[in-house]
Amino acid sequence: MKLLKDILYRSRIKEVIGTTNLAIEKVCFDSREVAKFSVFVAVEGTTVNGHHYIEKAIELGAIAIVCEALPKELHENVTYVKVSSSAESLAHIAANFYDNPSEKLKVIAVTGTNGKTSIVTMLFELFTKLGYNCGMLSTVVNRIGEREVRATHTTSDAVKVNSLIAEMVEDGCDFCFMEVSSHALEQHRVDGVAFSQAVFTNITHDHLDYHGTFKSYLGAKRKLFTGLDHNAIAIFNKDDKHWQDMARDIDAEVRGYSLKSMAEFKGKIIENQFDGLHLQFNGHEVWSQLIGEFNASNLLALFGVAISAGEDEIDVLTQLSTLKPAPGRFQQVKSDKGIIGIVDYAHTPDALSNVLDTISKIRTGNEKVITVVGCGGDRDRSKRPKMAQIATKLSDQAIITSDNPRTEDPQTIIDEMVEGLDPNQLKKSLSILDRGQAIKTAAALANSGDIILVAGKGHETYQDIQGVKHHFDDVETLSNLINPAE
Repeated sequence: MKLLKDILYRSRIKEVIGTTNLAIEKVCFDSREVAKFSVFVAVEGTTVNGHHYIEKAIELGAIAIVCEALPKELHENVTYVKVSSSAESLAHIAANFYDNPSEKLKVIAVTGTNGKTSIVTMLFELFTKLGYNCGMLSTVVNRIGEREVRATHTTSDAVKVNSLIAEMVEDGCDFCFMEVSSHALEQHRVDGVAFSQAVFTNITHDHLDYHGTFKSYLGAKRKLFTGLDHNAIAIFNKDDKHWQDMARDIDAEVRGYSLKSMAEFKGKIIENQFDGLHLQFNGHEVWSQLIGEFNASNLLALFGVAISAGEDEIDVLTQLSTLKPAPGRFQQVKSDKGIIGIVDYAHTPDALSNVLDTISKIRTGNEKVITVVGCGGDRDRSKRPKMAQIATKLSDQAIITSDNPRTEDPQTIIDEMVEGLDPNQLKKSLSILDRGQAIKTAAALANSGDIILVAGKGHETYQDIQGVKHHFDDVETLSNLINPAE
């Protein structure tokens, strides 16, 4: 329970009608979750405007309303607080309600188009191995020490974020590692979070269905770094050409990591094989079970975060060598017949290109590369032909299939993907609507030594079709097909 006047700090109040000396027991922005003695924050979302549900919230027991526009009819026993931005206010109200938990441990954010989940998951594992009690907020799962909490978004809403960080504080966590998406930054979901470090991995074509332009997408990501104070450390991947745009005019201390140029955290790939990576970080050699240049970059980001947190280089490198890849991130599926299966979450042109480029650099040249790939429905349509072009260009055989069609016709999505293929690329492609059948076809085409990449869904264990999630696991499906039961 908190007094309304205490949780309104930083809310940019324009007008107050009623008393703020009210005891608040719950903060809500979804009217369906309102209970007695709640404050309801009316946020205008992408599909729903919370201002339309103010009356419903009051009926359910809300005693205070925070909004950008006051309703025409005011209830005498309800306090109304008019603010400049309900979304920004919600973030600060949530942080204040939970006693600003992010100030009581070290919260480290990771943003970028690719690599967020891998880096956050491995940071959690690394710092746990270094002896710390840790929390994690990620696309795959949220963790509070040893306890798992289901994840529904890359970055949860402001109330959930602060609630989970508060639980981490109560559990005695020293660190919280957190994925921060461009949507979350644009929607102010993390405005009330104090970050001690923030990492930028890369930025490429994605989410333009939401942001409209690449410039807007870049601007959304940049908000993480412009929001850091002078005590924070911002760590940038200097191998991404946009890193200087992200680092411009920020208050935090700027550090960089790179495999290709000079940086505070300098890495070099000595060997890159299907068995793992032989690396050199800041002059020290280390062996990793992970594969590919993108993973070398991810590991270097981990190294930078740990050293920036005051850890010993040798201790960090020792533990880095024990880390395994995050689920569905270049996850290998072994076959008794010598077929190499790889499942990866690559669902953007850049990510797919990185994975296939990694395979190309490791393969001997005699084996076939067969790629199964699709594109999600109700998402950025402009990347569909690019995904098909990359798959056919960098594979010996590409199978275009379904991937979470959501409310769209999966055949229409496939048609839009293959529209970008020239006659030679079309010869190297097959279109198979059913994802299970597509993976089965890839397994049937593969011989010993060949490589099957199943891209797009990674850790997901479902297919989203017309709002219904049907069980489907790429790892499980591929494993059963290349290792059939006797």
